[in-house]
Amino acid sequence: MKLELVSIATDTIPLDGIFYTPDSGPIRSVAMFLHGNCHNFYMGPSRFMPETLVAAGVACLAFNRRGHDMVTSLGGRDIGGGAFQLTHEALADSDYAAGWLKARGFTNPIVIGHSNGGVLAAHYAATHPETPAVVLMSAHIGGKGITKRMSANGLYGRDRLPAIEAQARQMIAEDRGKELMLLPGWWWVASPESVLDYTDNMPDTVECAGRTKVPVLFTRGDKEPADTYPAEAYAANCTSPCEVRILPDCDHFYTGQEETVSQLVLTWLRQATKGAVTA
Repeated sequence: MKLELVSIATDTIPLDGIFYTPDSGPIRSVAMFLHGNCHNFYMGPSRFMPETLVAAGVACLAFNRRGHDMVTSLGGRDIGGGAFQLTHEALADSDYAAGWLKARGFTNPIVIGHSNGGVLAAHYAATHPETPAVVLMSAHIGGKGITKRMSANGLYGRDRLPAIEAQARQMIAEDRGKELMLLPGWWWVASPESVLDYTDNMPDTVECAGRTKVPVLFTRGDKEPADTYPAEAYAANCTSPCEVRILPDCDHFYTGQEETVSQLVLTWLRQATKGAVTA
């Protein structure tokens, strides 16, 4: 397959990514990957799945959101990345990437999102009914209760979350919202603005299902809690066809299951897109 490094313009910094296309044969469809918290386009499904899809004629765009990795260097001594991620930017980045594809002649991409990228994909599905198909890989539940749920599971501040949120509010009141603070159980540092934004502004995944008009595949590993990664609840609330697949002996990052889940997604896409994706 052909690999093209790309830069996607936004209203602030550009998004770096890679566009995978077949080295021969037609492009039958195009997919857009949305990575998880503090990940990037060269980790997880954004890295291991394109090879399988491109072989079936599906071009793949994998890109970094502005909230990629934990802390990343920008111009000069400026820094950005996942420690500073904001929900409105993450949602906008999906639209910027879709706009980049449209400018290349590829409208209405398939959307594949993992973890926090799955929440963003659920929102995209709910707000873009022209999307041919959406794959939610271990999308978390989102909504206003997400950080308390994660904290109770030993993540996102652990037992210190109330104190961390109070510290974040105090720092913002002191005009220190873009400084970094410790966030145990996560990727260890985050800005106060990002901490409170994630607490208050994430889309509600199950609520998005009730506004979704496109076919959805929701996958989850059997080692993941169903209350945090709500495949069944999403499917029950979904207004369009939604298939749930729970992978055995599988964790949140699909470790050792990369080929299995890639083939599963390809098989489902062949059915959901009515032949647009073929062998």
